[in-house]
Amino acid sequence: MDSMVRIPENRKYFRIGEASRIVGVEPYVLRYWESEFSQIRPQRADSNQRTYQKQDLETLLEIKRLLYEEKMTIEGARLRFKVEKPENTAPSYPIIEEAKKELRQILKILG
Repeated sequence: MDSMVRIPENRKYFRIGEASRIVGVEPYVLRYWESEFSQIRPQRADSNQRTYQKQDLETLLEIKRLLYEEKMTIEGARLRFKVEKPENTAPSYPIIEEAKKELRQILKILG
């Protein structure tokens, strides 16, 4: 991940324009990468606008690094993700993990 890039810690969700500025590519590039990489699945707000989470931004920054710095093709980057994160592992749902974390904190307080 680019050491100069800072993902705001106090935010859970980012709209496509914000994600675009953080990652440093145009919104249409994010939409294209979304169609090419199964790891990027932004949620949709009530307005049907894409909302990215911190984990999505980290994935996008890694894709950008692979494509722009390592000069990989889309296919090469896609294969790299399959090697690093096999799709046969249990899927991760960040919103559920966040809810579990918050529930554990509540239990600790009540504890």
